[in-house]
Amino acid sequence: MKQTATLAASAAIAAIAATLLHAPAFAAEPTEKDAVAIVEKSAAFLKAHGKDELIKKVAAKDPDFVQGSLYVDLRDLNSGIVLAHPFNPSIVGKDLTDVPDASGKKYRREIIELAAKKGHGWVDYQYKNPGSGKIEPKTTYILRVGDVVLEAGIYKK
Repeated sequence: MKQTATLAASAAIAAIAATLLHAPAFAAEPTEKDAVAIVEKSAAFLKAHGKDELIKKVAAKDPDFVQGSLYVDLRDLNSGIVLAHPFNPSIVGKDLTDVPDASGKKYRREIIELAAKKGHGWVDYQYKNPGSGKIEPKTTYILRVGDVVLEAGIYKK
């Protein structure tokens, strides 16, 4: 009886250990460095495979371009039209350039202007965090590649 209890306890410990070893680590909140890295990875893919292939990958939530709350979306530099968005396909094909954030800032216009003038940089605005459901400060790194603006944002703490 004692041996059966010991074997059962050992089996339970082994099961817990296996679960912990195979469970995904709790992901830390993405940083500005992470946003820059995912945008640069997207730019390299865009240059190597073209805009249409990157749009397909983003729309399919490919893990190279969608990592938890950090993801890339694409916008046309000239028209402002959203080319790809992994979590909000209803905005693809739309020009939201002059739709303001919660504070009234036309941050998408700022994104396009920054991309046109400098080619890259950060834009701050207010946006609803899907995790908390609250309007929170967000910053987005943008990079222009030809006529495409690549964007990846993080919520500020």
